Amino acid sequence: MDNSNIKSGDKAELKFKEWLDKHKIPYLYIKQDLESFSPVFNETNYGKRPDFIILLKHFGFIFVDIKDKKIDTRYRNYCIDETETKKYSSLQRKFNLQVWFVISNEDYDYKTWLWIPISKVLESGIKTRISTKSNEGFFPTPLEEFIQLSDNDSIDRLFSQIF
Repeated sequence: MDNSNIKSGDKAELKFKEWLDKHKIPYLYIKQDLESFSPVFNETNYGKRPDFIILLKHFGFIFVDIKDKKIDTRYRNYCIDETETKKYSSLQRKFNLQVWFVISNEDYDYKTWLWIPISKVLESGIKTRISTKSNEGFFPTPLEEFIQLSDNDSIDRLFSQIF
């Protein structure tokens, strides 16, 4: 990953943290250094960790991985990394956790957040494609599959869209 992707990812995480703070949503921000990561994760297929653990009253918690991604305007989808999605899916199944991707970018001024559970990426019938740039697999996930929250929306809107 080049430095511009790391910087944009860090900015997206910071903006998401600000959104959580604005809405008084309790969270744990997970440090991404190697020392805070159990070696067991690297030895198994569930070697991914999210950026945040969001704590929700009367519900529990969800793991969230923040992505700074732009839509593929030609096909109106987001390219979700296949390997990462499968690792999160394994983590979700083995430990009975809820894991979500949350996407935004500078084009949205980080005021729109697109939410999707890992399971939906895998279960929606989307076929894996191979990137011509990286030769890596990805799921071309249509914009309609995401739940959109604006800067002023409460997280309650997310759950009203699910149920």
